[in-house]
Amino acid sequence: MALRRKLILFVFLIMATSFNPIALETAVVPDFLLVPENVRLTNSYSSSDDFVAAEKNITSLMRKWSLTGASIAVAVDGKLVYAKGFGVVDTVSNIEVQPYNRFRIASISKLITAAAIMKLVEEGKLSPEDKVFGPLAILNDPYFSNPKDRRVYNITVEDLLTHKGGWSQRYGDHMFMPITIAESMGVRPPANTKTIVRYALDRNLHFTPGKGSSYSNLGYGILGLVIEKVSGMSYESYCRKEILEPIGIFDMQLGNNLQTDKAPYEVSYYTPSDILLKPSVYGTGELLNPCNGGNDIEALGGAGAWIATAPDLMRLLLALDGFDNFPDILAPESIAYMSSQVNGEGAIGWTSTSGNGTWTRTGSFPGTLGMMRRLPDGTAWVALFNSSSWNGPMAQSYVSSAMSRFIRQFKEYPATDLYEYYVPVPLMADSH
Repeated sequence: MALRRKLILFVFLIMATSFNPIALETAVVPDFLLVPENVRLTNSYSSSDDFVAAEKNITSLMRKWSLTGASIAVAVDGKLVYAKGFGVVDTVSNIEVQPYNRFRIASISKLITAAAIMKLVEEGKLSPEDKVFGPLAILNDPYFSNPKDRRVYNITVEDLLTHKGGWSQRYGDHMFMPITIAESMGVRPPANTKTIVRYALDRNLHFTPGKGSSYSNLGYGILGLVIEKVSGMSYESYCRKEILEPIGIFDMQLGNNLQTDKAPYEVSYYTPSDILLKPSVYGTGELLNPCNGGNDIEALGGAGAWIATAPDLMRLLLALDGFDNFPDILAPESIAYMSSQVNGEGAIGWTSTSGNGTWTRTGSFPGTLGMMRRLPDGTAWVALFNSSSWNGPMAQSYVSSAMSRFIRQFKEYPATDLYEYYVPVPLMADSH
């Protein structure tokens, strides 16, 4: 009870100083409070006989594809009605996954990046038609000057948002070639995002910008640099300050390459036993698992580097879904633009948006599988897994099927909004 009283007192102190930036910057956070806000949400809040039949779909999916741990969140009409973990955080401790555990979210990160770009558009700091490279463009840094292919000068922000920047994965994904690029550019590995972009500029485009389309992690990595240049802040800081914190998300951050550098409450990651090892991104010559130093997660930046809890990802989804039951972080025009209702260029940030109002965002790489979906009836779900299966991104179709059955088998939606069970503490994320 004493700890609870201290926590309540601290929250009131934060609220009392919330209009004083200096007070927030100089406040001292006691060690006992250095936990994610979502730690207050545990599996117990969604443990009910009403869910047993539905939950069998998740346990069956995990058993079939040897998935180690999962976190599921369901919302109805803007309320979080279900949040529960399955399996274990890691196979050494066998600690049960809880709603407050963080997962890598891979390409779901692109939704955050797209939202940040649209926020800058709303602030009048850039336009989708703005050119990205060139003397009068956004990234006019001399380091990016003199591209081999002059068509680079025609690349716009919208081209990058819609995967029409001119790059394909014909010769591999730039963002997953850290050793090759470091050696080619004469830098110590791993190559950072700026070096990867320079490497791409030293080669011909694969198609004319705006005239073709090919899924591009590189394009969203560049958008991360655009956000930094236009905002004058780091990519992570801008996203947290302008997109995440205003909607009550304080536990999302960029992840690290090595599992020894995991964030507090982050899960461990697992791949099929026969996965091919890759050279360490740090150039040591070691052969490592792609989910533990074999891929450079950090260099992905705006394309795929975020870690998050399922309840927090649900907050993001609800703030971008265009419905009135949860405040959106962007204007209706921006939401419509991202969902391809007005731009004619395909979904922005989302993987797909169908005419019936179903919006989907997926993400996967070795050790990570994630999916989130907004349905036209006001239902939404998020599913995160700390494992990848042998069939890679194809596993997302099985996740979709399992979650569809899960939603249909809900006997009755709880009336309680689980978001009411914890109070955001703004200093938490900066104090880990």
